[in-house]
This record gives sequence, C-alpha cells and structure tokens, in this order.
Amino acid sequence: MTLRDVAKLAGVAPITASRAINTPDQVSAEVLRKVQEAVVRTGYVPNRMAGGLASSRSRLIAAVTPSTVMSVFMGTIEALNGTLFDAGYQLMLGQTSYSAEREEALLEAIIGRRPDGIFLTGLLPPGKSRTLLMASGIPVVESWDLTPTPIDMLIGFSHSDIGREVARYLASKGHRKMAVVRASDERAEQRARAFSEEVLQLGLTPVVEVNVGSSRSITSGRDALTQLLDACPDVEVVFCSSDLLALGVLTQARVLNIDVPGRLAIMGFGDTPLASDMVPALSSVRINGEEIGQLAARCLMDRAEGREVLRPMVDVGFSVIERDSA
Repeated sequence: MTLRDVAKLAGVAPITASRAINTPDQVSAEVLRKVQEAVVRTGYVPNRMAGGLASSRSRLIAAVTPSTVMSVFMGTIEALNGTLFDAGYQLMLGQTSYSAEREEALLEAIIGRRPDGIFLTGLLPPGKSRTLLMASGIPVVESWDLTPTPIDMLIGFSHSDIGREVARYLASKGHRKMAVVRASDERAEQRARAFSEEVLQLGLTPVVEVNVGSSRSITSGRDALTQLLDACPDVEVVFCSSDLLALGVLTQARVLNIDVPGRLAIMGFGDTPLASDMVPALSSVRINGEEIGQLAARCLMDRAEGREVLRPMVDVGFSVIERDSA
C-alpha cells in the first residue's frame, strides 16, 4: 500500500495525507481523522528510508525472535545470520520477550525501514501486525511452527506431533504417572496439550501440569519440581517445555536427593548445547534450527532478488534424543 492509496481512501490529496501523517498539527481534525482511518484500513506504514527509491534493495533482512539468551532459537539465528552475511546481506534482530505488544511495535518499526525480507520465529495471528505485513509486500518467512495459512513462506514443524511422540516414547519406557512443566507461550501449550491427550489415549493416569508463566529460568524449573512433588509425590517423569526448565528440575532433584532417572525421569525440549553436558545427560527433542535458518535465508534472498521459491512451505521435522535422564 502507498501514500496515494491512503489519500484516495481518505478523499484527500497525497500531499494532504502526507501532512496528516508526518505533521498532523498542520491539518484539520476532520482530515486527520479520515487519514488515520484510511491508514488503519489499508495497513499502510510510512517508509522511513527517506529519499530511497522504491526499486532499490536495502540488502537488509530483519528477524524477530522471542529470546536470544540461553535460547532454543540461537542456532536458527546464527545460521540465518551466517548465510545472509556470506551473500552480502545484513541481519537486523529484534527481541520480543514473548510480548505481543512489543512484537507489534517492532514489526511496525521494521516495516517502516523497508527491509528486503522479514523472518519471524513463530506464526503471526490475525490482527494489526499481520495486516501490516501483508499490506507491505515485503517477503516474510514464518518459522518454528506449521499452519495451512502462512502470511507468505513457512519453515517449521508440528508441536502437536512432538507432544504425542514424546508421550509414546515415555510410555514405552514403562512410565505411567507423567507431568509437564511449561512456560506460558502458544507453542509450549500445543506440545503440552497433545502430550496430555496422548497419555489419556494410552490409558494412563492424567498428566499433572505446572505452568511457570513467563519465567523461563533454572530457578523457575526448580520451583516447579517442588510444586509438582507437593501435588503428585509419586510422579515418575517430567516433560519440560525447554532444556533450561529441565536443568532447573534436574538441579532441584539433586538437592532433594532424588535419583534421576531411577526415581524420576526428565525430558527437555530443544536439545540445546548444554543438554548433552548435563550429568546425567538430558534427553530432549532436537529441532534442526540451523536448517531452518539456512532455508529461511535462501528463501528471503530468492524473493528479494526476483527468483521463484520452489518450496515456500517446508516441514523440517524433529527427533527425540535419548540420553541418561530418560
């Protein structure tokens, strides 16, 4: 969408629409209202790259991710950055801390700078941000999830399939009383829900769940195990929504002299580098984050340079990695 589209919808001249957006005190309240309504309806975001030609390429790719500190997304971001850098592109990184409000603000700022492409960790739900992205015409790759209706391109895997597969794996080890320790985000909820449903399908005891909210730390994992043992003292296995939470559960088990995996088995998610170095080594779900980053970079560069993307939707799958903890 362009400024002319906004002006046409508002019934004013393009120069008037420009004034309403950039210097609103120079137009009447009625004109300002009409232009603001047109901006909302069209999803128009002003181009902050002043003086840039519409046909020019910035060779800049923007990435929006929930977290980069001790994060399961680190491998993806590193591979995305490395692949882009080798091809002469630069990566601009924004962190949302799992906040929808921060994500919306970041995306509006990014769109205004007109990068050649945008990489999103996760799916963008219907709403203002999705409207802005679709209206911008900027190539977009959503990742780390699956949907039949992506904004543009998609590289991910099924969180529900992970939950079901982990439940079957743990049941095959003879575990009957299972629990979930998870943070409050949509992808973790998908895994936990599918895990619990599969456990019931297998005829086992209903899953006990501890939600640590927005706190994704070793401390919250430790606190979660204490809470879990109060609610279900005979729990046999804990499936955590991240390796970091699993490390907290494992640490607290040691403090309480609980044998792992003899008395309590622990399963993480992400197979981050620390997983194999824990004692005992942590069983986890491996996601090929590097492949996601490399594929996303190539898709965005192909679109930016006018080439056809032959596989705009890719399911990279996952693997359950068996180690000492489960």
